[in-house]
Amino acid sequence: MDTDQFHLPRSRAANERLHSLVPGGAHTYAKGDDQYPEHLAPVISHGRGAHVWDVDGNRYVEYGSGLRSVSLGHAHPRVTEAVRREIDRGANFVRPSVVELEAAERFLATVPTADMVKFAKNGSDATTAAVRLARAVTGRPRVALCADHPFFSVDDWFIGTTPLSAGIPDATNELTVTFPYGDLAATEELLTRYEGEVACLILEAATQTEPPAGYLEGLRALADRHGCVLVFDEMITGLRWSEAGAQGLYGVVPDLSTFGKALGNGFAVSALAGRRELMERGGLRHSEDRVFLLSTTHGAETHSLAAAMAVLRTYVEEDVTARLHALGERLAAGVREATAAMGVGDHVVVRGRASNLVFATLDERGRPSQEYRTLFLRGLLAGGVLAPSFVVSSALDEADIAHTVDAVAQACAVYRKALDAGDPTPWLGGRPVKPVFRRRA
Repeated sequence: MDTDQFHLPRSRAANERLHSLVPGGAHTYAKGDDQYPEHLAPVISHGRGAHVWDVDGNRYVEYGSGLRSVSLGHAHPRVTEAVRREIDRGANFVRPSVVELEAAERFLATVPTADMVKFAKNGSDATTAAVRLARAVTGRPRVALCADHPFFSVDDWFIGTTPLSAGIPDATNELTVTFPYGDLAATEELLTRYEGEVACLILEAATQTEPPAGYLEGLRALADRHGCVLVFDEMITGLRWSEAGAQGLYGVVPDLSTFGKALGNGFAVSALAGRRELMERGGLRHSEDRVFLLSTTHGAETHSLAAAMAVLRTYVEEDVTARLHALGERLAAGVREATAAMGVGDHVVVRGRASNLVFATLDERGRPSQEYRTLFLRGLLAGGVLAPSFVVSSALDEADIAHTVDAVAQACAVYRKALDAGDPTPWLGGRPVKPVFRRRA
């Protein structure tokens, strides 16, 4: 498809209506139309498998589905059938459903490093509950989070560390400190500087790079030595690294961990899991001060928990994690071959674990560039590929990957022209895409 002839009139009109009714035009900032080339942010009609259709009738091969949540593909039959069965039996009751017991048993059988689990609807609630629990157990006020990981929660303890800190008091921000990924010495220095004040270390065990040898083990030892709680955010690594997440792959057991995203294949379910000694402080069978851990009206909706159980069964029985890695490896190899053939292999760079691929767009001097990202995304969209990342779902097939590689090659031909000209502006079609975390709109 010619990028100059690619227009989305119905999507453009729907985006205008969204902005008039919904702040930011989307319910997740990462889905905003500012993340896409101007007037080329498709509004989705429906999806099936690895494909989505926009309201203009265009079909795309989709990556990063639902911000990494739809890892089995849209409308996966095992998941939708499980959801339909439970919806017909009622969604929410005044007392726990037996589904809550079954889902907890299924989760803990899949993540055996945890003793107890509590379900919620989104990742932010789970990570904030972990922070609150760590503060209660240790009696300490400070949270230490990994500065190299982009997102942990919409709540004040994290958002205050980003450029979107409006509305968050300085007193709250002062209680959050940061440490660099992979640097045990710097983390120990931080814990020594705030000796007896840090309640927890919270991080993603891995994302775009593998943990250095001995790093996670060293972090576990540091947490033990300084008396703080070690929390793994497994929102991304959960299921994609192994069925039991990064802790299952690397063999380092955190005190608490949080899961979401892939857990529900698009349905709203997250989980806080961990050691019984800590988790029980949010329960009734102890003599300490009670912790208001997680208490949500919709946290145990039966159909979302049924979705989670179907997802966990599918991952284990069909070895989905291995398929995600195999698909990602084929995609990465194809993209690297295409970029090299077009002479932009040093500028369009695929990074990350095969099950969680992202791409960087670099300018003439090798610097990250929003302008070149805009040009690249424009070419992908015109080629029928919706890819804010290259995070795969298991619904992709060889034809989808071949189609994607062809679209990458077409986009890279334009990329090469822009590099040769030393200016991507003529190929942008409007303003460049923008980072999610920025102080001004």
